[in-house]
Amino acid sequence: MNFLEFIFILFQFVIIIHLVFPFLLYILRAFKSKKKFEKIALDQEPDYAIIVTAFQQTTLLPMVVDSILRLNYSNYRVYVVADSCDISNLSFVDEKVVLLRPETELASNIKSHFYAIDHFSRAHKYLTIIDSDNLVHPEYLNELNLVFAHGYEAVQGTREAKNLNTQYACLDAAGDIYYRFVDRQLLFDAGSSASLSGSGMAFTTELYRSCLGHLTTTGAGFDKILQYEILSRKLKIAFAENAIVYDEKTSKSDQLVKQRARWINTWFKFFVLGLKLSYLSIINLNLNQFLFSIMLLRPPLFMLFITSSICILISVFVMPIASVIWVLAGLIFILMFFASLKYYKADKRIYDSLKQAPKFIFLQVFALLKANKANEISIATTHDQESSITNIKTN
Repeated sequence: MNFLEFIFILFQFVIIIHLVFPFLLYILRAFKSKKKFEKIALDQEPDYAIIVTAFQQTTLLPMVVDSILRLNYSNYRVYVVADSCDISNLSFVDEKVVLLRPETELASNIKSHFYAIDHFSRAHKYLTIIDSDNLVHPEYLNELNLVFAHGYEAVQGTREAKNLNTQYACLDAAGDIYYRFVDRQLLFDAGSSASLSGSGMAFTTELYRSCLGHLTTTGAGFDKILQYEILSRKLKIAFAENAIVYDEKTSKSDQLVKQRARWINTWFKFFVLGLKLSYLSIINLNLNQFLFSIMLLRPPLFMLFITSSICILISVFVMPIASVIWVLAGLIFILMFFASLKYYKADKRIYDSLKQAPKFIFLQVFALLKANKANEISIATTHDQESSITNIKTN
């Protein structure tokens, strides 16, 4: 075996591990009891700060604030940070809502969050982050309380699709369901942490300050840094399956390309965090850190699919036996993908949209070509007010 053959075998092994990793998590969690958060009686409702950030667009803010004000909860305050926004037409009469308009453009999630923190009207025990295009389930804070009451300091809730009005939105939702199942449900049940997803997440205010208070990072990907900081402290991020926010899915091709370009950019930018966490997990003999580091190192699904296809083609001619292993790994991956859709009872429209997956992959390849200039193209995804809300459950 020469050096090039060794490198090729090693490369194939790494990719195959990522294909079968969800199944390995599924097997691992079978040896652990599923975490159930029993209700614990509280003397009083914990105090929450709900931070809603918007950048250059305020169209959807009234809807998200209205959904928050319908929470079956009383002890909270909403801080709306309208960065680089025209707020002349915004008016929130409820005293629970604090509208903040930074004097200078922040263009950063972290800066917006800390702008809100610096303007807290009181010392909140917890904070939760909601995007301007989200809607919140009435029991959202009550479900977070169930998890916080068991000693966790960081919680990721469930982000369900708010709209399934186009095939792009359905395909976006399909990928989101897969990540929810593997990167949150299975990871957490297997003894690791749920990955953060940018919104629908909550922390003790003290932890959030300690993790990000010293950073000035701009662009997308603050959640990548945050989860690394939490895991490096040997803490776990819990998954609150019933703490639901409804997230706007990308319904147009141009939205998809800009959004994925930012996401791909953040994967390359923060890939090193996966390597660092992997090293820490070995030094600390920490299963939580080790499993999470594998997830961090996994490339986006479309890159994993394309790389796997190329390896299969090469193996057919160079290592025929290896091609059999590739087929088995591919079948396991597909099995787990459909298992995720079944577990979360995906809408029929999501299944139907899978026929357009090749077009979806092509658009993400196009996004890859724009990834190096992603933050110059756009900082946040722009959504239309008219986007259809077709997938919301309120009970």
